[in-house]
Amino acid sequence: MPSSPRSLQIAQRVASVPPSGIRRFFDISATMKDVISLGIGEPDFTTPQHILDAGIEALRRGETHYTSNSGILELRQAIARKYEALYGVRFDPEDELLVTVGGSEALLLAMLSLVDPGDEVIVVEPSFVAYKPAVIFAGGVPIVVEARPENDFEVTGADIEAKITSKTRMIFIGYPNNPTGAVLPRERMLEIAALAEKHDLLVVSDELYDRLVYSGFQQTCFSALPGMKERTILVAGLSKNYAMTGWRVGFIAANPALLAAIRKVHQYIIMSAPTVAQIAAIEALENGEVAVEQMRQEYDARRKLLVGGLNAMGLPTFEPKGAFYCFPCIRSTGLTSEQFSEGLIFEEQVAAVPGSAFGDCGEGFVRMAYTSGLPQIAEALERIERFVKRHR
Repeated sequence: MPSSPRSLQIAQRVASVPPSGIRRFFDISATMKDVISLGIGEPDFTTPQHILDAGIEALRRGETHYTSNSGILELRQAIARKYEALYGVRFDPEDELLVTVGGSEALLLAMLSLVDPGDEVIVVEPSFVAYKPAVIFAGGVPIVVEARPENDFEVTGADIEAKITSKTRMIFIGYPNNPTGAVLPRERMLEIAALAEKHDLLVVSDELYDRLVYSGFQQTCFSALPGMKERTILVAGLSKNYAMTGWRVGFIAANPALLAAIRKVHQYIIMSAPTVAQIAAIEALENGEVAVEQMRQEYDARRKLLVGGLNAMGLPTFEPKGAFYCFPCIRSTGLTSEQFSEGLIFEEQVAAVPGSAFGDCGEGFVRMAYTSGLPQIAEALERIERFVKRHR
């Protein structure tokens, strides 16, 4: 077979990255009727009305122009106030905060700005599907550290230190975790912080789900740890906590020297996050606490139903204390993660995502999101149980 013309060749760093395993099952479910989706990690709640109204009013006022590259100052001030109130960490809105187009842009910016070709970046898996590609697109080398199910997917300092070399540039973590729902206690974070100081490393901490925690767990902001503000690139946003996925508002907090480099890349590829979305985000941060808590309580009820049902049918599922995912082990069925997910959607019209989409160590698990209502989850559990009995 003749080779492709040079003009049609794809950059190797792009060709080496597979398509998202999440989107594949989303596309399949979109073509089917009567599908209960436990697959896509998106709140089923509509953005709260007062936030919608703020965006609508901004349009009516003609707020349709560019903002500062860093984002509207009032929004950065609202972010700074929120983090000081919640976690006791102070960010200067002028030179330590940057508003991005969702958390995904923030992750990529951190890699493009701070990773040179050949630099090693430790990536804790299972992890969000964009982590390793972001490292690769920047020319870096992702070094996987596996968070183990016997530790409830909490990574340890010892796990990470075993993979540190002279080429290591940073440690990339995401807790509360997508896909497992795991959280990382403060003592584990301190272990990682000690490694960062010992080996002179940066830490990228994806805390997009920080408000969605359960069972009395207290979230710690990595930047708030002693000595870590200068070493941490904090990635967060409003998509999950405030049901604002489509608005695409994220942000990065970092020390001024690092943020200046990150802003430079953002400046050339994005210019600024959408103006109307930024104005809505101000309203969310200033007046959205009641809605956040209402949604968190609903997720908690769904979490208990789904996790309890999966355990009852013999699919071992540890208690996820964050985000809105659970990660049942499906090895007892004899199916791979891919086979289980494909069979479940085609035979019982329930969408889930293979654990292998989130790293090799996710094989033998599937991700299920409790972003559907309680009646839908109850029905999904009946369908899953039929499928498991059929294949076990």
